[in-house]
Amino acid sequence: MINDLKEKAVIITGGTKGIGLAIGLQFAKQGAHVYLTHRWSSADEQEVIDSFSKWDARKPTIIEADVSVDEETQALLTRVKEEHESVEAFISNVCVVQPANGVMSYRKRSLQKSLEYSAWPLVGYLQQIKKTFGKVPRYVVGISSDGSDNYFTHYEYVASSKAMMDVLCRYLTYTLRDEDFRINIVKSRNVLTDAVEEIFGAEYVDFMRERAGEEYFIYPQEIGKVALALCSGLLDSMKGQIIQVDKGMSFADTMMKQLEKKEAELSQ
Repeated sequence: MINDLKEKAVIITGGTKGIGLAIGLQFAKQGAHVYLTHRWSSADEQEVIDSFSKWDARKPTIIEADVSVDEETQALLTRVKEEHESVEAFISNVCVVQPANGVMSYRKRSLQKSLEYSAWPLVGYLQQIKKTFGKVPRYVVGISSDGSDNYFTHYEYVASSKAMMDVLCRYLTYTLRDEDFRINIVKSRNVLTDAVEEIFGAEYVDFMRERAGEEYFIYPQEIGKVALALCSGLLDSMKGQIIQVDKGMSFADTMMKQLEKKEAELSQ
C-alpha cells in the first residue's frame, strides 16, 4: 500500500452490517481508525466489535448517527476531530429501501427520502467535513448499484438516487479539482446482503441462483476490496469514475446464457 492508512480516520455510513461492515473490515485490517455509523439502534455493537477482533483488525468506533440529520452528522465529526486532524476517507454507503409498485404507487416523499439518504450525503458530509476540518477528505467512495442502468422490479426510488450519485460524483470532481480530493462511485450487481431480500423478496436469491448461476451475485467483501483499492494511493489518478463491479455478468445478461443452460441440461 502506497498510502499508509494506519491510525487515519475513515468514516463509513451504514457501516455495521453488509457492505459497510465488509468495507470497514478491509480498512481496519490496514490499521485505519474506522468510524461506523448506524441509526435507530440497528446494530449489535458488540457483535460488530467481535467481528473485527476475529480478523485481528483495529477496533472500530461505532456511533449512532442518522445521515439525514445534520446535527447528528456534526456530532459525529466533532467526535472524530477530538482524535484526528483530518478525515482520510469517507465511504457513503447508506441506502434507504423504499419499494415502489407501479406508477400509481409513486410518491414524491418516497423519492425525496431516497435521495436524502442515498445521494445527498455525498454533498452534505463533504460540506460538514470541510467546515469542521478545513478541508475535504482525500478520498470519497460512493456505494451504488446498476439499478440505474438495468431494470429491477420495485427499484425505482433506489435507482433514481443512485443515478444522482453518478452526477454528483462527476460535478464534485470538477468543482474540487484544485484540492487534494478524489471521488469515485462503485457500482455492482446484487450484493448478497439482507437488503436484497428486503427489496426483492425472500424467493429472489434462490430464483436468480437457479436462473443466472451463483456468479450473478457479488459478495460484500468484494466491494470492500474495491473501496480499499481506491483509497490505497495506487489509483489516485482515478477521479470522477463510475466503476462497475460485476465479474463480467453484465456482458452475459442475454438469452444466450439461458440457451447454454438448456443445452447443458439436455446433454446430461
